[in-house]
Amino acid sequence: MTALTDTDVQALLSAPNCAVLSTQNGNGSILSTVVWIAYEDGELFVNSSVGRRWPTNLGHDQHATVVVMNPENPFSFLEVRGTVTSSVERGLDDINRLSHKYLGRDYPWLKDGEQRITFVLEPTRVRFVKQ
Repeated sequence: MTALTDTDVQALLSAPNCAVLSTQNGNGSILSTVVWIAYEDGELFVNSSVGRRWPTNLGHDQHATVVVMNPENPFSFLEVRGTVTSSVERGLDDINRLSHKYLGRDYPWLKDGEQRITFVLEPTRVRFVKQ
């Protein structure tokens, strides 16, 4: 069974590879969104602005799936299914952590009054395909 701590999985997650996060809309359809992702201190997390569609979806249904592909070979990928917990208390710190991973600096697009929210994904299934 694959674990988030496996060497190949860690290599994919530690690089600045974007993920596709899928949540369920209120009408049952699926919403897929490209997000920044990190695995630090035993937590797989993503971050967004409060009020956007996918965070709102997770407020109604905590189930989510993320897929991270190897940009050099998209047939090598990580899929993680699970449930999320959320935190606005750590939202600003986490968007800056993610921004440093992807941009090398603090998050430059923060708007006045914007509230950030972090979602930690607790895996129920981890699948890694290497081709």
